[in-house]
Amino acid sequence: MDYSRLIRKRYSVRSYLDKKIDNEDLKYILEAGRVAPTAANRQPQKIVAVTSPDGLAKIDLAANRFGAAAVLIICADHSMTWKRSYDDMDSAHIDASIVTDHMMLAAADRGLGSLWVCKFKPDIIRDSFGLPDNVEPVNLLCLGYADEASDNSEGASPGRHDSRRKALTATVMYEQYCDS
Repeated sequence: MDYSRLIRKRYSVRSYLDKKIDNEDLKYILEAGRVAPTAANRQPQKIVAVTSPDGLAKIDLAANRFGAAAVLIICADHSMTWKRSYDDMDSAHIDASIVTDHMMLAAADRGLGSLWVCKFKPDIIRDSFGLPDNVEPVNLLCLGYADEASDNSEGASPGRHDSRRKALTATVMYEQYCDS
């Protein structure tokens, strides 16, 4: 599928079928995260792939996974992140988000639904999955097969971006910032 169709096809899935994800599909998605660009190529991402019933039960204590068959915990190792010398801005969240986005689109490419979750209890994730102090859980990525009968699949309409997104003129300025 071409990129333009892929990015318009993908939507946030909040209802999943009770169907296991094929290991090859999961590896494909994880490989997309591995090759994602990171600041100064530091590659600080650490990903915990959770597919077992016990692991998913731990996720359920920290966040709503909407019945997803797998959840990827995308973390950033702060001992490896790039820091901007001018103000010490840490690239952790940017890097983890780029990795998350690459995997989310790879899932769509394989016909899987996804949901990027930031509303979770980080202390429960940290404790439940044994994260060391320098590794921060940044995003959760729920993965599975969309239950289109139960889900709000109206959100899946590729044409929705024409009416539900701001026009380029509302978000892009050339040469100088200006409020319109």
